[in-house]
Formats: sequence, C-alpha cells, structure tokens
Amino acid sequence: MYSLHLLLRASPAALLLILCLQLGTTKAQEDTQQLMTMDLQMLQTDASEEAMVVLQVSTDLKECMVIKCYLLSNIPIEGNFNYKFTSCLCNNSAKTFFWDLQTNSTVRVTAVVDVIRELNICPDDRAVIPIKANRFSLTKSLP
Repeated sequence: MYSLHLLLRASPAALLLILCLQLGTTKAQEDTQQLMTMDLQMLQTDASEEAMVVLQVSTDLKECMVIKCYLLSNIPIEGNFNYKFTSCLCNNSAKTFFWDLQTNSTVRVTAVVDVIRELNICPDDRAVIPIKANRFSLTKSLP
C-alpha cells in the first residue's frame, strides 16, 4: 500500500515532466527553414517605356535544387522578357535574374520559379525536388 501511495504522490511531477517534454518536442519539430524566398523588384528608368525586372531567389535548404525562372504577364511583351533561366540554387548563394522589358501601359508581371529535374546543372548532379511544392510565384505591377 505504501508503494501505491508513492506512485500517486509522484504522479503530478511525472505529468509535469511529460508535459514539458511534449512541449519541447513539438517546438523542436517546427519547420523554420524557408524552402524558397523570392524578392521581385521592378525598376522603371525615367519616364520612358523601358523597365528592368530583377528577381532574387534563395533557399534555406541544405541541399541544392535545379530551378527554372521565367516571367508571365497580363499583356504580351516581346524581347528578352521571354527568356527562361535555369540554375542551381543552394543555401549558401542567392541567385539574381534580370529581364528588360518595354511597355507603354500598366502591366502585371508574375515571376515563376519551378524546381525541376535536369542533369548537368548542379555539381555532380546532386539536387533535390521538394515534396511540398515545386512551383513558386510572386506578382507585381509596373505602372
């Protein structure tokens, strides 16, 4: 009977310990890594029809990814606006991509980054494709 009494007496302390361990485990399992971080800047030169679109892409993943970057717009735009860039994105180096465009009206531009499977882009062809998402986009307007 005495051992049962000790067991009941230790119960609140054991419950508190289990609660603390559970809270610590839950907090440690949170995913704080950013799969893809995008920064889209649209720079208009003077009052002319020319503008530059700058996209900076980075990741917190330890593994590298093969990415393909391109732009979409709500109106047709000719020239190097249609260029698609393929690159190897690793956590220790952000990538910056540039496009020039000419337009005489307001345009909505969407920068799209696809994580793809392609050989001979990353060193030793070591790259991952995330399970959560493989397409990221960001939209801005250019007046």
